[in-house]
Amino acid sequence: MTKQLFLVVPVAMWLAACSDAPKAKPVASSARPVAVSVITAATETWPSIYEATGTVRARTSAVISAKLMGYVREVKVQIGDHVREGQLLVTLDPRDLDVSSRRAESAREEVRAGIPEADSAVAAAKANLDLAQVTFGRMQDMYQKKSISNQEFDEASARLKAAQAAHDMARARRTQLDSRLARADQEVRSTEVTRSYAEVLAPFAGVVVARSVEPGILALPGTPMFTIEREGTYWLEASVEESRLSAIRVGQPVSVTLDSLDHTLEARVSEIVPAVDAASRTYIVKIDLPMLTTLRSGVFGRAGFQLGSQSVMAIPVAAVAEHGQLQSVFVDDNGIAHSRLITTGQKVKDRIEVLSGLTAGEKVIYPVPPDLSDGTALTVGSAEVHQ
Repeated sequence: MTKQLFLVVPVAMWLAACSDAPKAKPVASSARPVAVSVITAATETWPSIYEATGTVRARTSAVISAKLMGYVREVKVQIGDHVREGQLLVTLDPRDLDVSSRRAESAREEVRAGIPEADSAVAAAKANLDLAQVTFGRMQDMYQKKSISNQEFDEASARLKAAQAAHDMARARRTQLDSRLARADQEVRSTEVTRSYAEVLAPFAGVVVARSVEPGILALPGTPMFTIEREGTYWLEASVEESRLSAIRVGQPVSVTLDSLDHTLEARVSEIVPAVDAASRTYIVKIDLPMLTTLRSGVFGRAGFQLGSQSVMAIPVAAVAEHGQLQSVFVDDNGIAHSRLITTGQKVKDRIEVLSGLTAGEKVIYPVPPDLSDGTALTVGSAEVHQ
């Protein structure tokens, strides 16, 4: 038992001696200093930008529906198809329309068939009238010479009036035929127009963005079948707060960023809808976009309106490192590199606004050397890089 006690005491003394040994210094303190350049965080005067979100919409869009009721026989286009003006989209079953068209044509032919008979009646009535007028002229001369009786003169006068009435009646009937023919022609044209509605055509050149029609269904007037948008003419419909509307005017330049594009578009305000949305308390401001083949309706976008100027702290975008949702910079802290989490705001060209994490006068390492890590010793250049 005594021997075991003597063995434990030396081991304990050895462990105590190890705990008093000096700790290893950080690797950064013994590493070779890294030469860097720095910039001083300072405030700058930037344009005051109000950002409003919105959605890209086509300036010209049409919902296509049938003008009459009928079963769909054939659908010619699909979603995404490019169509030209007047291109056939849908064909409806035209059999009922064909019956109406034939009935109108038959009625017109019936009227036309009666025209020769009416013309003959007019001609005969005219001949009788001419004869009656000549006869009446002779009887009048004889009556003045007292060669005929009053009865004979009255009979000649009556025959003239009867011939005149018959002639007027024949002409009236012929005029009625002309009117009936005109109505029949109009009816035929009307049935032809109605017959043309069996073919649904594209009103303008564009792209089909929606389709809700299939062969065999019953098409009803006013029920949407397609939505077509004219390509190349789009605008951004941005929602602007009530308090900001007074600073926005038609023709004002706007910077637009779209999620589908990797660059900023320069645009202008084209229209301000004068009605406010009661739910969101915002106005719709329509911003004309340049003609781009890559634009599509429904794309999310942001519009930046310049409303004066403001003082911001900004640094080069390249000085900021991103780690998922976090952003950081390296600062020079008495010759040692320290990583600093920051919160950023808007970007203007190659500069980015710093909302928090830096104070004016701090030294930000820029450009950032490769593999620079927190705690690295630094050798700062004699001259700063000013931006």
